[in-house]
Amino acid sequence: MIKHKWIGAIAALLMAVAVLVTGFAYMNPSAFVGVTGTAEPAYVAAMDKNQIMDIQIIADEKEWANMLENATAEEYIPATVVINGTKIDNVGIRPKGNSSLSTVAQDDTTDRFSFKIEFDHYITGQTWLGLDKIVINNMQGDASYMKEYLSYDIMDYVGVESPLYAFADISVNEEVWGFYLAVEGLDDSYAQRIYGNDHGELYKPESMGMRGEGKMNEFINGDENAEQAQNNRQAQEQPQAPAVNNENPQNAADNPVGGFGGGGIGGMSSSGVSLQYIDEESSSYSSIFDNSVFDTTEKDYNRVIEALRKLSNGEDLANTVDVEAVLKYFAAHTVVVNLDSYIANMGHNYYLYEDGGQLTILPWDYNLAFGGFQSGSASDVVNFPIDTPVSGVSLEDRPLLGKLLEVPEYMEMYHGYLQQIVDGYFNSGLFEQTMDSMDTLISSHVEADPTAFYDYDAYKTAFSELKELGLLRAESIEGQLNGTIPSTSDGQSADSSKRVDASSVNLSVLGDMGGGMGGGADRGAGGMGGMQGADMETMQKAMEIIQSAGENELSEEQLAQLKDLGLTDEQIAQFKNMTRGGFGGMGGRLPGNAQGGGNNVTAGQNPGFENPASVITSGFDVTAWLFVGGCTILLLAGLSFVVLFKRRRGA
Repeated sequence: MIKHKWIGAIAALLMAVAVLVTGFAYMNPSAFVGVTGTAEPAYVAAMDKNQIMDIQIIADEKEWANMLENATAEEYIPATVVINGTKIDNVGIRPKGNSSLSTVAQDDTTDRFSFKIEFDHYITGQTWLGLDKIVINNMQGDASYMKEYLSYDIMDYVGVESPLYAFADISVNEEVWGFYLAVEGLDDSYAQRIYGNDHGELYKPESMGMRGEGKMNEFINGDENAEQAQNNRQAQEQPQAPAVNNENPQNAADNPVGGFGGGGIGGMSSSGVSLQYIDEESSSYSSIFDNSVFDTTEKDYNRVIEALRKLSNGEDLANTVDVEAVLKYFAAHTVVVNLDSYIANMGHNYYLYEDGGQLTILPWDYNLAFGGFQSGSASDVVNFPIDTPVSGVSLEDRPLLGKLLEVPEYMEMYHGYLQQIVDGYFNSGLFEQTMDSMDTLISSHVEADPTAFYDYDAYKTAFSELKELGLLRAESIEGQLNGTIPSTSDGQSADSSKRVDASSVNLSVLGDMGGGMGGGADRGAGGMGGMQGADMETMQKAMEIIQSAGENELSEEQLAQLKDLGLTDEQIAQFKNMTRGGFGGMGGRLPGNAQGGGNNVTAGQNPGFENPASVITSGFDVTAWLFVGGCTILLLAGLSFVVLFKRRRGA
């Protein structure tokens, strides 16, 4: 029998520690991921892709209106956010996006921006159930509401480490704002969930400069110095970048590569987005390192630069690239034909993960997938070549893909992942089942969406067209894999008769870069005001004519030249806005009655929901409180036992 005068105190202390650690582990499961490798943060279950989330935003009316009026400055304001009943005070929120942000900002009939929500923006370490950042995407360019959802779902199916995603009803100050897609932000929480606490570095290469610091304004408003600097960096990185992919078979009239040429409009391409090796100077890769997600050092940059050097030389690829993960990504990415990405001349909308000198690419931003961005005809989308899956650039310009496909073993692996997606996701019926189940889940929410870019009839039409497009895409991929359809752009150019017939698909009703502004799906095939399918030469000529006018109004001769190019008045106006800025004041517009009247709610105040019981105090849910309470009762009971036991021994 153990005898010691401190036995009671020691037992009590150990009991208290055990109970408190258990409670902490329950409340902060992500803290143990790096130790156990199995713990799952609570937000994973809350972001169930088969359920609809409820996100309520509560912000000061004036601050909210001012943020919307100056949306392109991308500045945070404080707000209270209630997600599925859990309330988090003092979070940061701002508009986000590239094409979606600029498109909404130019339209005076809507403020349906996408938003980024940072739970730890004002309070270090604050999360929602372990998540530090979430974005809510506005469905711009997607009449079907499903392009991004399905893209991530296909990524998930083949084993890509995708962010979590779920549909969400959004309200602002008790007013219904719209039906969105919520996506887990790729930040600390994501990195810990996927790679553990001892994770590597994460970058978001961006051809349009840093986000969230008003840089969108610089780009749109034609800052000459910024444009010149970007052009200089582009010349250093890709001095001979072709205006149009010379591997692609289609002529300019129906060229699926579309694109903005080697550098994009206004010199969007900049240092590093192509992942080509330039030199040993970290400043040469500003588009990567200026967009680091975590705090990084020159030592971190040197590892990336060395990896890019090896990649460009095709050296030690197995250790320089996470080959399996990267090939799975490109297989899924090729299936969904998203040209607003790394594989095209914009060279953005992806994350670069580096750990120990090894590179991985991660998915992001698929609202313009399935042919929503400069994709040409439906036939071009359906038959997008799997072995030269680039647009406006060559495989040499995109070494993370091109260098891997040069290796026969890796090409075979890539084909295997494509076959896996075709067989398991499409031919099995899973694609159709997923679409049908999502239609059942979201249909009524889409119909009730008060700020939608497309009406409900347009949604139903797009739903059917997307399903047909997806099935035909799988048919073409299977034909390309078995050799009945050419798998390269040169091969398809030589014999286009073998391509899958997609004439039954009306690509324009799916939505595009124009986002449904000014008439929804009835607007026609309109990326950027009806420019989908317009060839590069036409776009460049139009830009040159408008730029030649400077700040003056277009002359009759210039207008005639633009009309001769086949542009409509709407398209000319869009080009003028793109070239000169054209982001007038937004006037603090809010959907519904969110502005004016109503309650003025400041961050941290309860606005009085119809069901106040559904709002839980910041950070904890009912189950968590019950758990902590139970732990406390057990602790007190244990301490009482120890004290009473000691007294009896001494009696």
